[in-house]
Amino acid sequence: MAKLHGKVALVTGGNSGIGLAIAKRFVEEGAFVYITGRREAELDKAVAMIGGRVAGVQGDVQRLEDLDRLYAQIGAEKGRLDILVANSGVIEPQRIDEITEESFDRVFDINVKGLAFTVKKALPLLKDGGSIVVTSSIANCKGFPAYSAYSATKAAVRSFVRTWTAELKDRRIRVNAVSPGPIDTPILDSQAKTKDQANELRERFAAAIPLNRLGSPGEIASAVLFLSSDESSFVAGVDLPVDGGMSAL
Repeated sequence: MAKLHGKVALVTGGNSGIGLAIAKRFVEEGAFVYITGRREAELDKAVAMIGGRVAGVQGDVQRLEDLDRLYAQIGAEKGRLDILVANSGVIEPQRIDEITEESFDRVFDINVKGLAFTVKKALPLLKDGGSIVVTSSIANCKGFPAYSAYSATKAAVRSFVRTWTAELKDRRIRVNAVSPGPIDTPILDSQAKTKDQANELRERFAAAIPLNRLGSPGEIASAVLFLSSDESSFVAGVDLPVDGGMSAL
């Protein structure tokens, strides 16, 4: 039987990259999946790509009214959630001497505040014994130049997992984090000004990874599937690096 047969899941930021790969894998494993994203056209494209048992809900995790609308729709249509994957996030590389207040606030609003309220507002729908997986990063424990704000947000996300595991234990809700290393997604291109610079960034990251390559979105999806399914029924409060060994060195 499929690992998520009959489950209802939500994947925020499910319209591209890692989130899209997670949503696609969940559907393949028998779940009905809601995905969110800020860009309607990209969201529609993702829904069409995944096919059946998926619904897209446009929204921005920074906007609490968007989260309320999202959960109202899930409640009306399905009445419950079994799995929440809080995956929405943004990277805006800036060195400490270059960082702007606008960028700092935006990164924290999406990666920390948005994620926290995504989880809070899901709790009335989330079944006892359900699973929450949040996307952190190996940047939560490593220092990368120009990633100070981003890394701090991901350290906060890792900290949430510990606290929420303690807070939700009476409901048997498991909370875990997946921490990707460098993954070959369009977000890498957004961190460079030209295609050549993006390729150089990929090469630098690959050279720092013991497996000598970048990861794929599908490899992150496999890890999230494990943390979301009954196969990880005795796993709670962990931070699972999926990084080709980069954070181990």
